Amino acid sequence: MIPSRHRRAWFTRFAKSTSRAAGHPATFCAALAIIVIWAVSGPMFGFSDTWQLVINTGTTIVTFLMVFLIQNTQNRDSEAIQVKLDELIRSIDGAHLALLDLEELDEEDLQRISKDYLELAQQARRELDAGRSDTDVREVGATHRKELSERHRSRSRRSGHPRRPRNPSRK
Repeated sequence: MIPSRHRRAWFTRFAKSTSRAAGHPATFCAALAIIVIWAVSGPMFGFSDTWQLVINTGTTIVTFLMVFLIQNTQNRDSEAIQVKLDELIRSIDGAHLALLDLEELDEEDLQRISKDYLELAQQARRELDAGRSDTDVREVGATHRKELSERHRSRSRRSGHPRRPRNPSRK
């Protein structure tokens, strides 16, 4: 019996290579050639039901299988991007750590945080329109952020983790 880790590794490699090949221009040309050959062969088969069934069955099978392979690749790529973004956020002194793993929040919390950043963007655009700079660091969702920060500090004190020093260049 093949260990499950080895099977997953095999499927991951297979899904990645299939997904990569499916997006290659040569694959598109091959699919187009198959369709042209099928269309040209129509008169030879009298445009019969069997002739139509061949292309319908073939495209259905390929589409069905590709959905799962591409989704597997997309899920893995998305997860890798999220981990990289989380690491970038985590490594920036003074960053809002509440943004880590943001994709796991429920819809209401995600919309609230999104609204905070939308307001920040609108404020920055107004300042640009007024001829001012939009490159300073502003507090996003100050009230909610203060609550989160207090909760984080109290948890850190209870668990014995030292408090991170505040970056004096941040406002």
